[in-house]
Amino acid sequence: MQDELDPSFADMFEQGRRPACQLYLISPLDVGGDFPQRLGEALGAGPVAAFQFRVKGVDQHEAARLAQPLLDICRAHDVAFIVNDDMGLAKRLGADGVHLGQGDGNPNDARALLGPSAQIGVTCHDSRHLAMEAGEAGADYVAFGAFFPTTTKETDHRAEPKILGWWSSLFQIPSVAIGGITPENAGPLVEAGADFIAACGFVWSHPDGPAAAVASFIETLENSSPA
Repeated sequence: MQDELDPSFADMFEQGRRPACQLYLISPLDVGGDFPQRLGEALGAGPVAAFQFRVKGVDQHEAARLAQPLLDICRAHDVAFIVNDDMGLAKRLGADGVHLGQGDGNPNDARALLGPSAQIGVTCHDSRHLAMEAGEAGADYVAFGAFFPTTTKETDHRAEPKILGWWSSLFQIPSVAIGGITPENAGPLVEAGADFIAACGFVWSHPDGPAAAVASFIETLENSSPA
């Protein structure tokens, strides 16, 4: 675990501060080949708060092998490295945190395993109840979505922007908006109260490369603000 995370991620809500919305990148499932280079390009294009490592269908040893160069790149750019689903892998890597789906374990267990400084996120779909449960269990952030159609993963839930406003008006724990988000549709989510915008497919499939995609997102975030 690194000693100090990017303050835009780990410490952004100290003393009641609610900074501008930040970008949260999620990896494609294929992170081999030239992906480390592409990640470096993305992180060099503008401020990114966090990167979530998400792979499926490989054992933990192979996942760790794939993750290590990406973790090193995130460290070099002061970007928080979050492991999707797997507390054990997060512990093995010394990652900055873990993101838990509804079937991936309890935040209390993740905290016990990863320690007090770990950043623990929880998928809450479109549910206020799940989000409040996650907060009570010690989550550091909650993720709502999908807000738009997405090919990144199968989704059975569609969230509305108003849930972001409801959450931000009542709770200090930050929220992540996820699912089919592009620079063209991100603005209303920022205005509704999202603290982070999660991006995946748009970034890694952009015809001009991931750096151009990140730059486009950063421009949108800089020009949008909560209502």
